[in-house]
Amino acid sequence: MKQFLIALAFLSPAGVALAAPVHYDIDPDHTYPSFAADHMGGLSTWRGKFTKTAGTIMLDRAAKTGSVDITVDTTSIDFGHAEMNKHAKAADMFNVAKFPTATYRGKITEFKGDVPSKVEGDFTLMGVTKPLVLTINSFKCMENPMTKAPTCGADATGNFNRGDFGLNFALNMGFKPEVALNIQIEATQKK
Repeated sequence: MKQFLIALAFLSPAGVALAAPVHYDIDPDHTYPSFAADHMGGLSTWRGKFTKTAGTIMLDRAAKTGSVDITVDTTSIDFGHAEMNKHAKAADMFNVAKFPTATYRGKITEFKGDVPSKVEGDFTLMGVTKPLVLTINSFKCMENPMTKAPTCGADATGNFNRGDFGLNFALNMGFKPEVALNIQIEATQKK
């Protein structure tokens, strides 16, 4: 859901010295924030993703700083189930008519060596903004063999309570409010 559904940090390809911030554009064809949420108090886990994401990443490798600015089109929610997709967009769930986007804006706050490992930011969903920490579990930069452009990719995870954002559908029926985020992201260095 999120980011949001969500976002991350990038370095330029190995061996390239950086003396200034490098900016990247999210590749919408290779970035899919996904999530897992409880169904009926532990009966099963529903998984979904958002298929439209845009944004930018800035990374200054020398200074070990960076920022993330991501927008997710909530109307692009996809559970792989047409009826569930329709219901998820309705007013009693994501209410996409009123809240057609979710955003994540954060700062890269930790590195392991020269690789970003943590982003701390603000996640906005359904008009509510709360802090959200993302852990970067894997990260790689390389020249994309297809486009020949410097490209970075990462997989990140995070967790939030959907009730904190007013996404209360079926919580009164015993559904658990915790949502696990799994975000795959690729971004291309701006020219």
